[in-house]
Amino acid sequence: MKYSFSLAAFAAFVAANPTPTLDKKDGTLSVAACASAVTIAPGSNPFASRTLHANSAYASEIAAAMANVTDATIQAQGAEVAKVGTFLWIDTIARVPLVTTMMQETPCTDIVGIVIYDLPGRDCAAKASNGELKTGELAKYKSDYIDPIVTAIKAAPNVAVALIIEPDSLPNLVTNANLTTCSSSASDYQNGVAYALKNLNLPNVAMYIDAGHGGWLGWDANLQPGADMLTKVYKAAGSPKQVFGVSTNVAGWNAFSASPGEFAGASDAKYNKCQDEKRYINAISPLIKKDGMPAHAIMDTGRNAVQGLRQAWGDWCNVNGAGFGVRPTSTTGDPLFDAFVWVKPGGESDGTSDPTADRYDSFCGKPDAFSPAPQAGQWNEAYFEMLLKNAVPQFT
Repeated sequence: MKYSFSLAAFAAFVAANPTPTLDKKDGTLSVAACASAVTIAPGSNPFASRTLHANSAYASEIAAAMANVTDATIQAQGAEVAKVGTFLWIDTIARVPLVTTMMQETPCTDIVGIVIYDLPGRDCAAKASNGELKTGELAKYKSDYIDPIVTAIKAAPNVAVALIIEPDSLPNLVTNANLTTCSSSASDYQNGVAYALKNLNLPNVAMYIDAGHGGWLGWDANLQPGADMLTKVYKAAGSPKQVFGVSTNVAGWNAFSASPGEFAGASDAKYNKCQDEKRYINAISPLIKKDGMPAHAIMDTGRNAVQGLRQAWGDWCNVNGAGFGVRPTSTTGDPLFDAFVWVKPGGESDGTSDPTADRYDSFCGKPDAFSPAPQAGQWNEAYFEMLLKNAVPQFT
């Protein structure tokens, strides 16, 4: 399957990647791949010499939205967002062919970011992003989802790839094991993540296992169990050498560094010393490393420009007043952080605010959640424009 581009999307893509060639016959793009196979050395920083790829899928989504906007400033700022490197979520089997598209369009200067996100019983502690596979369909996850992704990446050994492995999955097993939906998914989660890690352990790939965020596993009672869960699955996968560490704050709102911290004044703050992601990673990394797993991190800064917006640390849905955060960079100021990256595509909803809708989650109806909002993954133009307005740094 080949991805189709609108002219506007193609223009945005060309602006972000000056060397693509348009195939006039089928409308696909090709770029200058590396002349030889890419090897990302374990222990290195895979982002240090590469730019996070501005993928065509997000650029196309923005271009389609901007076609319905009359404000020239918003149009121009939207075009700039399309040039920012952003991870692509492969959250259904139907989207797996996009991996091949990403491989074909990524130049040698870039590293393409992909989120692996389709476990059986996905999103076991919430409703907004429930997946297509039911608990017990692990064999289908392996054969129809992971295996074709492996094939697509193997077919493009000259392309550097960064993978985030199954956001929220292992953290849910640490803190939500009391929920039937999570306890029944535990085996599929652990075996599915281990299978992904083992089979995606390719020389041109850097993998980061999702570790939630400081407001989740950063609590004193959760740090060691969280580290134990991560290293348990890592070892079950055979300690794959292309695991570089963890991802944090995926689709989240926490600050990298904030003093005293957004919830430092809460009555239970004494039980969580990880008041920002810097403190969280510096607290959990030694626990992970002690058990033999690489302990570097990448952090999602896509929507965390504004702090103090949430009523509670666990409020995760379409936080009102948010803004685009620091652009992707390997200059983080902390040796444990390989990069700040954009993971959640700004403008795509976290979940619907309509209480009568299928997959409605009460977190999306909270006072600090933006309303109205469509179903998870669908475009919300008003929210996108809010992210632009509140961006730090601003888009000009």
